[in-house]
Amino acid sequence: MKPRLQRRMPFLFVILSLFFALSSAKAGSNERVNSKQKPLGRGPISGESWGTTAHNDGSAGGNCNGESHRLGANLCTAILAVNEATALLHKTRPVSPPWWNFSKKSGVLGASAYYAKELFFLLFMNGPPQPELLTSNPQPKKLSQPLSQAVKLLEDAAAEKSPDAIFMLAEMNFYGNFTHPRNYSEAFRRYHELATLNGNASAQHMVGFMYATGIGGAVKPDQAKAMLYHTLAAEAGDIRSEMTVAYRHSAGIAAPRNCDESVYYYKSVADKAIAYMRSGPPGGHSMIKESYRIADEEGGVYGEGASASSAGPNAKQGNIHSDSFSSLDDVVEFMDLQARKGDPRASFNLAKLNYDGARSSKRDLPAAKKRFLELARMYWTKEGKVKPNVSKLTEKLAAKAAGYLGRMFLRGEGMPQSFTIAQTWFKRGIEIGDALSQYSLGIMYLNGLGVPKDPVRAAELFGAAADQDLAVAQVRLGALFLDQGDVTTAIKYFEIAARYGHLEAYYYLAELAHHGVGRDKSCSIASNYYKIVAEKAEIISTSFPEANEAYANGDLETALVRYMMAAEQGLEVGQANVAYLLDQAKPRFTLSSIIPFIRKKASLAGDAMMALIYWTRSAEQKNVDSMVKLGDYYLGGLGTSSNEEKAAACYQAAAETLQSAQAMWNLGWMHENGIGIEQDYHLAKRYYDQALETNPREAYLPVLLALYKLRFRSWWNDITHGKIKSIQDEPVVKKDWTFSEWIAAFLEAEIAAWDDLEPDDYDDTHMSGGESDYGLDDIDSDILESLAIVALTGALAFLLYYRNQRQRRQDEERRRQQLQQQPGQAPAPGAPQQQPPDQPQPQPQLPQEDRGMFPRPEDPEFMNWAAGAVGH
Repeated sequence: MKPRLQRRMPFLFVILSLFFALSSAKAGSNERVNSKQKPLGRGPISGESWGTTAHNDGSAGGNCNGESHRLGANLCTAILAVNEATALLHKTRPVSPPWWNFSKKSGVLGASAYYAKELFFLLFMNGPPQPELLTSNPQPKKLSQPLSQAVKLLEDAAAEKSPDAIFMLAEMNFYGNFTHPRNYSEAFRRYHELATLNGNASAQHMVGFMYATGIGGAVKPDQAKAMLYHTLAAEAGDIRSEMTVAYRHSAGIAAPRNCDESVYYYKSVADKAIAYMRSGPPGGHSMIKESYRIADEEGGVYGEGASASSAGPNAKQGNIHSDSFSSLDDVVEFMDLQARKGDPRASFNLAKLNYDGARSSKRDLPAAKKRFLELARMYWTKEGKVKPNVSKLTEKLAAKAAGYLGRMFLRGEGMPQSFTIAQTWFKRGIEIGDALSQYSLGIMYLNGLGVPKDPVRAAELFGAAADQDLAVAQVRLGALFLDQGDVTTAIKYFEIAARYGHLEAYYYLAELAHHGVGRDKSCSIASNYYKIVAEKAEIISTSFPEANEAYANGDLETALVRYMMAAEQGLEVGQANVAYLLDQAKPRFTLSSIIPFIRKKASLAGDAMMALIYWTRSAEQKNVDSMVKLGDYYLGGLGTSSNEEKAAACYQAAAETLQSAQAMWNLGWMHENGIGIEQDYHLAKRYYDQALETNPREAYLPVLLALYKLRFRSWWNDITHGKIKSIQDEPVVKKDWTFSEWIAAFLEAEIAAWDDLEPDDYDDTHMSGGESDYGLDDIDSDILESLAIVALTGALAFLLYYRNQRQRRQDEERRRQQLQQQPGQAPAPGAPQQQPPDQPQPQPQLPQEDRGMFPRPEDPEFMNWAAGAVGH
């Protein structure tokens, strides 16, 4: 018994540890996300809208102690209370995440611990029970001493109509800042009070948002009131409300479709985005992309291979040596190993990753500088001399590293700003033809940064970089042409740069389309371009960074609220994320889901209705998976009454994009069973076949089983003389090919076969980005042999044809000469012909015999033909 107890002790210890960790972590960890929350789209806080600015030293902007006679005793007391409450709130310790909530670490120990934790939860706990989202707790928990004291001070200040106190209380109740429990009803009351008090734009935006979504049941959804408050906030300059009003006018939500109004508000946001970008260091602020579809982490809405985002052309494809299925940590670890061995390509990729950052890794400018410098030292010495015997690849990557090093010195990124050092690196990169160095030195000449202003020299450098397809250089060159009045050339450069998604290129195109310069004035085109600019400037208009961080930390409610804000602004990624989170809010297979009397009542109907709204808005912005999901909701009656016709229309819209095998399979099933559309076995087979063509790897087994069943039903329909259209053979139309068409089709098929190959299949040195060109030198010898055979066959056929025609001409010439040798004229009709006595009687001429293409053996010319046509 004792050994068995000893074996069980570690397991019991783990169970107790997990129990205490779960019980102590109920409060959540949203403080890291929301404690730094600040209203977006608002300029500096003025005293007229917020009251006197509070300072941490206990004074009301330096006026409370000395000028209380002017401010008033009550207001001064309120300001002091806000300052004291702020100091107390900063002492509140945020709830730390449980010890078991950690991500995968690199290395053997980190990976082992991560997978051991995942396996334990899978086998024994099956995931912690999720709280119901977007609800207020009817029994608020007891507040800690500093928090309760701070709340009491803020409530006293709010009673004195302090705008800062009202706003802080509203934020704490809405976001749960400083571990304060969420209470959406109280948050709405505070926001509404502040919006009524002084017309604060941020408060008006939040009131409009809560009216639009009805979040937490704090208020009944009212789209008309939501539009009213968002319009008031937009007129006051709130960027989020400007985007919301623009999107609603564009999509016709609670307002008629009005392109002019949409352009007006989108242009306002785009102007602010461009002003922010140009206010940064030389070259402008970097607009980092933070919007991601969280469903793509799981392979899409329907999982890996079944969703349009991970199937067909979007599927991960690669051979056994490919890194398509590797995690970023593993790839970085492998590249670091290769960089230590002196691989210049691995060094450059790691430096670029450190400089740009990624979703799961932040920017590391010191590390980027170190790696770029190491790569540059592979080509240049410290004195700037070129090392001997350097490979072409190292030379090319060293030039790129020089461009990035110069850019970091030019912008002061991770190091002190130095125009002289930046110019040195740019000149080194230009010697090898680096496009970034050419563009950056052009910026220095254009703005006179460390060098004399020289727009002509700048234009030359921009042109050289633009010829290498550097989008930012194409935009700058287009702007110079636009300043000179060459609108046509400017538009050409802007359109080329827009292919790479450059924000400023879209802005110029929007301006030209809006004002009708160089092209016809178009409200719809201008609205779309302004919308792209506004949505790309995520740093000033959206809450994606906070939403992503909350989702990564497991705080689904904060993530849902943040994504919902972006969704209301019209961003399709936010709409898809909100719909996905609400769609995933289903009862899990836990103890509470098995035992009926302890099961919670979930507001699934409300979640489904809200999810349907956002699936619809995402589908209207051409999200294929959202179209299919919208059809599922209509077919199953989730959030709305069941409507099979609408479900079929949604599947049809998704199938027409030729990207969703799931939609095609659903249409085949509906045609097979006559659900929502006419029952037709022939059309059902056609859609099943299209599903297999779209996704042959994942759809093979479902389509195979469906076709077996469909053929049996079609056979039974035939023998029973049913009225359903059975499967019929498709008519095959054969085309009569000419010789030239046959040759052209043959060559096209050969070239298409080569286009289907992956780069890894024929070249181990392939680099993405279009840096390698593969021409006629890579054509296989089999193609050349086939072409040679075809050419010889054609030449032989031509020779045979020519000989036959020549033989016929010779025979005709011989018969003509024989006729000319006959003397005299033809006799009169009926009279016998008189022959002179001194001439011999001519022999009767036999009819000419057709000798065919080749002479016969008895013909005297046979030997000439057999000897190679001697004399012919």
